[in-house]
Amino acid sequence: MSYKKSDHYDENLIDDISSSFHRILTGVGEDISREGIVKTPERAAKAMLFLTQGYQQDAAAILRSAMFKEDYSEMVIVKDIELFSLCEHHMLPFFGKAHVAYIPNGYIVGLSKIPRVVDVFARRLQVQERLTLEVRDIIQETLKPLGVAVVIEAQHLCMMMRGVQKQNSVTTTSAFTGEFRNEETRSEFLRLISSNLH
Repeated sequence: MSYKKSDHYDENLIDDISSSFHRILTGVGEDISREGIVKTPERAAKAMLFLTQGYQQDAAAILRSAMFKEDYSEMVIVKDIELFSLCEHHMLPFFGKAHVAYIPNGYIVGLSKIPRVVDVFARRLQVQERLTLEVRDIIQETLKPLGVAVVIEAQHLCMMMRGVQKQNSVTTTSAFTGEFRNEETRSEFLRLISSNLH
């Protein structure tokens, strides 16, 4: 009995995107009838839809689904959140870690929702700078905490594989609201995400 993987995608959309990948592969000189390539357009179409599924997701709804009234008003940090995204300029991956903190103001949120929010925005065509702001802003707007902090560290294949070809470069972006604009609070956050407490 042969193995058949079951995917749940819009078949018409898969067909349209597959046709585009077929033309690209032919355009770069590949033999589209070759055994290893013949199913590549369909696989690439499904991969592209998976990698950009954030367009169909609502980050605010994800946060609202697990908001709980709580008096806790100290810093909450979820650090080392793995992220993978596609650079909107060359459609090459960038990958790294996000560190997210907020100071509750009457509500906390289920901890798993913060990485999910990172994924929603990462799984779109992105630039790291905007990704950092989008994560910060949706948490601020939805939870209305006393402050939000986001730091993202990532490596970009558009810099590593082409262009300047600098394999060891890392880009760091940060964005803060509320209490995290206070130097003491921000310094505590930066110290905690740099430490090895676990």
